[in-house]
Amino acid sequence: MQPVLKTVGGAWPVKAAASALAISNLSVRFGARTILDAINFDVREGEFLCIVGSSGSGKTTLLRVLAGLARPAEGKVLFSGAEISGPSRDRAIIFQDYSKALLPWRTVRGNIALSLEARSVPAQEREAVIDELVGKMGLTRAQDQFPGQLSGGMQQRVQIARCLAQDPKILLMDEPFGALDAMTRQTLQDEILQLAADKKMTVVFITHDLEEAIYLGDRVVVLGGAPATVIEMVEVGLPRPRNQLTTREDARFLAHRHRLFQLLAHNQHGPAGLTSRNPAQKA
Repeated sequence: MQPVLKTVGGAWPVKAAASALAISNLSVRFGARTILDAINFDVREGEFLCIVGSSGSGKTTLLRVLAGLARPAEGKVLFSGAEISGPSRDRAIIFQDYSKALLPWRTVRGNIALSLEARSVPAQEREAVIDELVGKMGLTRAQDQFPGQLSGGMQQRVQIARCLAQDPKILLMDEPFGALDAMTRQTLQDEILQLAADKKMTVVFITHDLEEAIYLGDRVVVLGGAPATVIEMVEVGLPRPRNQLTTREDARFLAHRHRLFQLLAHNQHGPAGLTSRNPAQKA
């Protein structure tokens, strides 16, 4: 696979007054242990928001609450003004473990069709939607293959396509590229940026990779402490469209990387679980 040099993910509005998600005084406990404490922030409509924190900081727990898969002990989360009380097709979640997210007995097209079946889309309309998503996600040649015949990157494309078939208002992504090689990861970073820009979609993206958070995000939420709280909200401010080489060489990008690393190192007793590579290593 050749390096990705194109610019992707054109500018889209992120400063709308409306909030897609509003998290207020959120606390989560597992038994006697408090995982998240007094979490407060909004996710703007059309924003690409990244969340970072070291291993065990509660990033996935927070995403599960946003998806309606876990309930807070205190506080609440509003989605489009209504309190979240359970899962909804309007909030699609993409997991890191793509191999377990797909049905191995269904082909690529069959896995994508699953979301359309759940939405009760008439059979005669499904094929056109699947054709569009297969083409958009670069799956045309693999559309009749089964997950076990696909690379990790292709499997993750299938999971993203299936979530898009759900026609969600927001994508919740839990370290979706963490298990992929560097070049496949960069390709999918650019593809998800382009999809978000094209659809004006709100994205909440969990990652342990600080450079990935800066490259993708409009803002970065930093979780730190035990129990975890929001220790800083970083406005990225880098122009869009972004480029895997020039964006990562921008002085502002490097300053953000240093800032994020210092925040997490100083607030969590060392940089366990963090990734902050030299830009040249990922370009």
